[in-house]
Amino acid sequence: MTFSIRKKIILVFLFFVIIASSSAFGFYFGKSQCKICPPEDIDLSLFWETWKKLEEKFVSPEKLDVQKMIYGAISGMVKSLEDPYTTFLNPEDSKKFLEDVTGQFEGVGMEIGIRKGQLQVIAPLEGTPAQRAGLRSGDKIIKIEDTLTVDITIDEAVNLIRGTKGTEVTLMIFREEWQNTKEIKIVRAVIEVPSLKWELKETPEGEKIAYLKLYQFSEKASSDFTRTAIEILNSPAEKIILDLRNNPGGYLEVARDISGWFLERGQTVAIEDFGQETEQNIYKAKGNARLLQYPIVILINQGSASGSEILAAALRDNRGIKIIGEKSFGKGSVQELEKLKEGSSLKITVARWLTPSGELITDIGLEPDIKVEMTEEDYTAERDPQFDKAIEVIKEMR
Repeated sequence: MTFSIRKKIILVFLFFVIIASSSAFGFYFGKSQCKICPPEDIDLSLFWETWKKLEEKFVSPEKLDVQKMIYGAISGMVKSLEDPYTTFLNPEDSKKFLEDVTGQFEGVGMEIGIRKGQLQVIAPLEGTPAQRAGLRSGDKIIKIEDTLTVDITIDEAVNLIRGTKGTEVTLMIFREEWQNTKEIKIVRAVIEVPSLKWELKETPEGEKIAYLKLYQFSEKASSDFTRTAIEILNSPAEKIILDLRNNPGGYLEVARDISGWFLERGQTVAIEDFGQETEQNIYKAKGNARLLQYPIVILINQGSASGSEILAAALRDNRGIKIIGEKSFGKGSVQELEKLKEGSSLKITVARWLTPSGELITDIGLEPDIKVEMTEEDYTAERDPQFDKAIEVIKEMR
């Protein structure tokens, strides 16, 4: 697989994540390897005193794996920044991460994130064990097997939840509609997540509507969307319902590529804000705008995050397109994957993005123009009042 380590990624996890440790990093790789090294007068004695005491007195000396201790020190340094999306990935975790963004891996098939200090489900992915087990966006994950999720990092949670196909993992879940927590057992499987699907819907009045569901902005989503867009253009569809519910995001570039089908060339898709006095980076549509002619409505829910929030906001701000459903997740930061030595990598938050109108989405989310919530009864009866409202609204559009 070809993967650019400088490629921007907007991920919520992604499934998938000791202050003094900075000295270990500088020491281990040598000062000639770092652009910004610790100041000469930093006292590193505490770190090395701790290391020596562990070597002298730890009850299980066979567990003193130097490489693991260095990885742990680096992880602690990164974790001290208190950003759930900036994480150090050892070689094994780096390999898993790259598998995730290609859309195929072994696990239960859901995006997870931390909101207000609580680990929760962002979105169960289409056709996966997590979806079949009944997990929903917004479910709080209280415990993974015997491990409480208080103060857990995303990557630590991912490592506990993922595993070999055919094995089982037990999650303790709390949902707002429940009075008590419930244990849900899920059998892991090989996860192959589609990027999208579409079908032609017909109203009782005979109108033809393309229902386009985007599951994620994966590496192959751009090419999949191109094929689908051509099919829609060659179909009798007159209007489009764009469903971004439970779409947890993916590549920023893919979100921009897809927005180019709906927007005029040069219109702003998103604003990348690096903070301080650094100049903002404006992402503009550069597609063919072939779907500009279609009346559109958009569906979102609390499982819509990152790339899906970017696409929805871009169409709303530039074209006034109505958004229907529930408030989105609010994941408005941009990560880059930096390749490090020996197969390790660093997923680091480099910026926050703003909508074309300048709104910050982080921890806020997008408010729908027309709010329609899904109730427990709706899920049980397999009703979809959000989709029904989209049909109602789009029928009146010309």
